[in-house]
Amino acid sequence: MNLRGLVSVSGKPGLFKLIGQNKSGFILETLDELKNKIVVNMSTAKMASLEDITVFGDTNDLKLSDIFSKMKDVKSIPDPKSADGKALRSFFLEVAPDHDQERVYASDMKKIISWFNTIKDMPLFEEAAPEPISEGAVASGNVTKKPEPVAKEKPRATKAAGKSATRLAPKV
Repeated sequence: MNLRGLVSVSGKPGLFKLIGQNKSGFILETLDELKNKIVVNMSTAKMASLEDITVFGDTNDLKLSDIFSKMKDVKSIPDPKSADGKALRSFFLEVAPDHDQERVYASDMKKIISWFNTIKDMPLFEEAAPEPISEGAVASGNVTKKPEPVAKEKPRATKAAGKSATRLAPKV
């Protein structure tokens, strides 16, 4: 399951796909049919990548992708809008039996189920997760890095001692 590039933004309902970045923030696209694009400010918005989200567990934290994988195999998933807390808890005991029942609230379970319903039919749900780039791969040269941009020098005309001369000056 490839959850890279999917984010949740605090204060905004639903999930977003990270498209790019500009000087004022991140450019996001909604995952619904409308495909609305928004820009969220980097300094004020709190974003969380679905790839990095974990759920409190009894011994270790549970990755969201592992919970989604188990949810994929379950026949009936409760409706997050109409299900009560007991139905959500029994469902979560089925898909994540070692979640911490005191720290995982019904609102968290509703959000995870609604996220699953949003992305379950998308092609990236069936894709394999891309391998993270390790420092060893960069050091060994197995990863190609983009060359860093070089400041181009532009000739500027200046007058020196009454003569027209051209000299190279760095672009500022």
